[in-house]
Amino acid sequence: MKLPLMLAVLPALALAACNKDDTATVSAPVKNIAAAPAPAGTAWADVVAPTPQGGMRMGNPDAPIKLIEYGARTCPTCARFDAEGLPALKSGMIASGKVSYEFRDFPVHGPLDIGPILLGQCVEPAAFFPMLEDMMRNQQTLLAKEQQVAQAGQALQGKPPMEVARFFAENLGYIDFVKQRGVPESKALACLADQAAIARLAANLQQADTEYKVSGTPTFIVNGKIADGVLDWKGLEGVLRAAGA
Repeated sequence: MKLPLMLAVLPALALAACNKDDTATVSAPVKNIAAAPAPAGTAWADVVAPTPQGGMRMGNPDAPIKLIEYGARTCPTCARFDAEGLPALKSGMIASGKVSYEFRDFPVHGPLDIGPILLGQCVEPAAFFPMLEDMMRNQQTLLAKEQQVAQAGQALQGKPPMEVARFFAENLGYIDFVKQRGVPESKALACLADQAAIARLAANLQQADTEYKVSGTPTFIVNGKIADGVLDWKGLEGVLRAAGA
């Protein structure tokens, strides 16, 4: 979907699959990389920082293997990776210092995603991944009414993105969700009305299209190259092992 439509059009929201290609391409194996211990008294999984590309990175900032996920908080395939793959990734390759993991929000379902993205980014860096994981874990509950809300949202066509974002976030329960996790309502509403954040998201989407032609989620990038067809931990683990992790 082109960028203006991504932010303004209210599509029919079908969440059965976010990315259809399931044929993985794995590079030839390379020599295993040595582990890099975290600074004394810390674990690499606790080292979290924003990136200039609008993502949030976990792990060794100098890791020789840099993993990026373009993911959507409303994508079931992304939620499955978060549940099945991220714990193993954190306790293994990230903990070893060999791999850093960066999550970049990608609103694959257009307006449905904007509110969750703005609210999910409405926290300090240390709370970013816990909030993301909570949203993924509770995805089915949060999206239980998405068809009804989407139908009602048809009346908002042509309205500013901030208004659309608040409508979906409020009616799907995302505002209450983040309030229960320590985000004051006033702060949540301010984040949903943040025009600068919307502009940054638009710029990040344009970069994703220009640099990687991202069209679905999850899309995994390993050291600057798309892991073609990789949608789950089993496939991604093979790519990372082949890179030396």
